[in-house]
Amino acid sequence: MDSFHRKSFESSMQFVCNRAVNVNDRSMQITPTPPIVPQQTAAPSFLKLFYPFHYLVGAAIERALQGEALSHHEAVILWMIHSESGDGTSLPRKEIERLICSWYELGSPAVSKVLKRMATKEKPLITIRDSEQSGREKAVRLTPHGESEVILMMARANQMIDQIIEGWDTEEIRGGLHFLKRVVDRVGEINGSGGGQI
Repeated sequence: MDSFHRKSFESSMQFVCNRAVNVNDRSMQITPTPPIVPQQTAAPSFLKLFYPFHYLVGAAIERALQGEALSHHEAVILWMIHSESGDGTSLPRKEIERLICSWYELGSPAVSKVLKRMATKEKPLITIRDSEQSGREKAVRLTPHGESEVILMMARANQMIDQIIEGWDTEEIRGGLHFLKRVVDRVGEINGSGGGQI
């Protein structure tokens, strides 16, 4: 898993960490102990949850990010600029292309088409101009309207995840965050070890 996927996960879940300390602590409540599943037999159980998590949970959060005004790829590009750039407002065009092509297997012409549409809307989301570092490079920067859309994206996604974790206590939230972070880290290790892309 590359830095984009890692940072996207960390950005989308950061608000949960901020809320964790405010959740009613029901740690003294006695709850049933889940059965211990040996590691060698756990894979089928995880696999059964993969498609529901990927397509049900992932799709719900993606729809929240898009809202009614953005296309799927427009939302992805706004997220990239927000999460990958140092200032949260600009990113080199080549970096956007690299990230989105590695995730969605889009070609350069398709990426150019999406960027052009975002820059020529009635209320443009981005500007595309020559980079200050290199005249041969293009810099993509959020317009004020684009920055407003990113704020709305985050608010919608936060609201969706709030609904998902409603009723969870502090221990459940921290445990869920710990597990998901370990999965992200481990997949990153596997992809970086030469053992095959996951």
